[in-house]
Amino acid sequence: MRLDLFLSGKGLGLSRSRITGIVSRGMVFVDGRVGRAGQKVKPGQQVDITIPAPEPVAVLPEDIPVKIVYEDDALIVVDKPAGMVVHPAAGHWGGTLVNALLYHCRDLSGIGGVLRPGIVHRLDKGTSGLLVAAKSDEAHLNLAGQFKRREVKKIYSAVVLGSPRDQEGRIELPVGRHPSDRKKMSTKSVRGRFAVTVWRVKERYGIASLLEIGIETGRTHQIRLHLADIGYPVVGDEVYGKTGRINDIKDTKLRARIKGFKRQALHASHLSFRHPLTGEWLEFFSGLPSDIEELCAFLRGHS
Repeated sequence: MRLDLFLSGKGLGLSRSRITGIVSRGMVFVDGRVGRAGQKVKPGQQVDITIPAPEPVAVLPEDIPVKIVYEDDALIVVDKPAGMVVHPAAGHWGGTLVNALLYHCRDLSGIGGVLRPGIVHRLDKGTSGLLVAAKSDEAHLNLAGQFKRREVKKIYSAVVLGSPRDQEGRIELPVGRHPSDRKKMSTKSVRGRFAVTVWRVKERYGIASLLEIGIETGRTHQIRLHLADIGYPVVGDEVYGKTGRINDIKDTKLRARIKGFKRQALHASHLSFRHPLTGEWLEFFSGLPSDIEELCAFLRGHS
């Protein structure tokens, strides 16, 4: 097995790219010799890795209001609003959740790296809802392990176009980078990774439906891509939705209301996991935000 893949599977809480960076800095040894990311390791060999101390965070704290659902010395759970980017990246160096968390709590875990302190998982910019961040390296490693072992329970609510024939279903399609558009994901990628989404109908509005969604894997854009692939794109999804379908809606008020919803109608409504230090099972719930609630009320009145 490649050295970088071997280390990625050892539960260190480090991304493969971060491990590759540590290897390239000469901080990994195989049987006493400096290792290379692509070299093959064999049973019986000794691998030593020195994880460098977190670099000083270059992201500035910002006094941005954020709804805190739970907080203790190990972690913080927030209800992220739609439109907020989780961590800084090209084009979004400020106004992110990380900027807000750095202002609120000065003890975020540094193991996530310079631009992602404390971040264990993420939500798309246009998705609202529950997200947990770590406040210590020990908590970060433990939570990252729970996510990797798929022990964390995450449930979403989504308003989709169309009315599924069945009351519930399971989508098992691989998710990988789109072959021609690098900003999109695809179920047709030759390097797609195993992904599973389960759903059930909560309300039907004729032209649209409110779904409850569970994910057994956490791939990028998984829910949005899977639902679009089976013919029920999330309302407001400009990446995977099809505008032609909206234009076919004959009711002008209904068509304008759906077209005017300017973010994907997707909300992380339930998050549960074991406390990384005490082992206690924690559960958090978030009701539909006002914009999705108002959309559902409108659709309900026009169904």
